[in-house]
Amino acid sequence: MYKTVIFDMGRVLIHFDFEPGFRILAEACPHSPERIPRIIEEHNLVEALETGRMSPLEFFEEARRLLSLRMDFEAFCGVWTGIFTGPLVPESLLEGLAARYRLLLLSNTNALHFGLVTARYHSHFRHFHGFVLSHEIHAMKPDPRIYEAVLREAGCLPGECFYTDDIPEFVEAARRHGIDAEVFQGAQKLEQDLRERGIEWQ
Repeated sequence: MYKTVIFDMGRVLIHFDFEPGFRILAEACPHSPERIPRIIEEHNLVEALETGRMSPLEFFEEARRLLSLRMDFEAFCGVWTGIFTGPLVPESLLEGLAARYRLLLLSNTNALHFGLVTARYHSHFRHFHGFVLSHEIHAMKPDPRIYEAVLREAGCLPGECFYTDDIPEFVEAARRHGIDAEVFQGAQKLEQDLRERGIEWQ
């Protein structure tokens, strides 16, 4: 008997693509679009931002220094939040699930991205009963603390939760916590996974 359905956000609920943003940043610094994400990763900037150890402004200042970036904070925010390209699951699915189950979001994200995406795609996010976000929990998947947090938010047994994520490692981590989970492979496959479990939305 399922009581809670949990979605990841990026490339599950909403698609995103960093590549166009890196090309824009490359026009304002001496590094190539391919080199920019490597520099950011080498200095663990995204992890610091998405675990809340660094504010968006601090993230920008450090990125600007490392990349020799000729761009102000407002312009950078526009580029950094321009990665989202559209929903991957129909709103009707979320609306139907929310009427029958507790609907939660579990995401590695940051304040910049989450604020933008929830405003832009309000029609989808309005159906969720709760959000468990890495920058608020101060832990990123697959850290056990974020799964423990989503189970507290669910308010039910792990086996009464179904979770979908596009990253197999994160799905396996959820399973280790007793959560029934499947890798997201598109809306059609998700609907099949739900039907196989008797999870209804229509």
